[in-house]
Amino acid sequence: MNPLSTRAPRYVSFLPAALIVIGAVFNLLSPSYYWGDYLLGAAVVMAGTLLSPRHTIAVAAATVLVQLALLIKDGYFGHLVGTLSLASAVFTALVGLGVNRVIAGHGRRLEVVRSVAETAQRAVLPAPPARVGPLAIAAVYKTAQIEALIGGDAYAVQDTPYGTRLLIADVRGKGLGAVGTVAVLLGAFREAADQAADLVALAERMERALVKEASSREESVRMEGFVTAVLGEITPGADGVRLLNCGHPSPYLLEGDTVSCLDPGEPSLPLGMSGLGVPRAGPRHWPFPGGATLLLVTDGVTEARGRGGAFYDPVSRLAGLGPFLQPEEAVEVLARDVERWTGGPRDDDMAILAITRRGPASEAQRRTTAV
Repeated sequence: MNPLSTRAPRYVSFLPAALIVIGAVFNLLSPSYYWGDYLLGAAVVMAGTLLSPRHTIAVAAATVLVQLALLIKDGYFGHLVGTLSLASAVFTALVGLGVNRVIAGHGRRLEVVRSVAETAQRAVLPAPPARVGPLAIAAVYKTAQIEALIGGDAYAVQDTPYGTRLLIADVRGKGLGAVGTVAVLLGAFREAADQAADLVALAERMERALVKEASSREESVRMEGFVTAVLGEITPGADGVRLLNCGHPSPYLLEGDTVSCLDPGEPSLPLGMSGLGVPRAGPRHWPFPGGATLLLVTDGVTEARGRGGAFYDPVSRLAGLGPFLQPEEAVEVLARDVERWTGGPRDDDMAILAITRRGPASEAQRRTTAV
């Protein structure tokens, strides 16, 4: 295991070697009665906390050998003070190796936990199909914390008798409670997508499942829990898309190098808030030209703050970067640009779902690109 891969920049791996070199040079330039035990000792302990077992052994051996060479140079080898100094170097090297072993053990346990979490995420949030008829699909999920693999964002795509239905959602809250709600949400979507006659009926089926799930929770969670979502339906001919926005960031349509926001006007309330008694708004319809990409995101994208505090705007940031011939291109460009925009860790999870309609326009763009 190399803890450095997740805890420190790459240059930190060179610090133990730098301390050894500095300690040796300091000894060469100092009076004969000085030894660089402190710098050499710091080098091996630092190696134990940052490097792999193999590299830690190398640093420990180098530390002892450098100490031995310095004692011989200064004429202390074979004397009591030199023997004690060499024994101290060996003991420090053993301490560094012991520290490395303890950290490696914790790292292995962490890898097991991460593996279980990754398996759970794949079970709860499987990747959408890569193709559905003339549609190509790509998605990505990035958590706000690098150690976390599971969060409260969700997406799904399903071929149904009514066309290709899709979902992107953001569950309020974090942790296992949010993951449980995601499982209920996706289960309700997969079951109802084939049966509900329209998007409003689909939303109501999902609403009932969420309310039933929340009824078993404590009152504070029941009163404050909700899910923002966009439900979509691409027509059987794939020439149009209907969208029902339930308090979620608006989707975008990428066509050539232009980006359009599919603003729903007055969105419906988020799912899980039917107790307020507000009627649900109906879906809106947009054309879906060949070669265009429907891009759906969670607020981890739209509420990502730049260094100056401004929110990320996909319309202005993605304009001119197209055309995107594959949905993977749109997903990759957007995720990379959000990372550049924030310049560091994000405050929220980020889910991106892209659906590209293959057609005459996309074929023409592909041939032009090939030439």
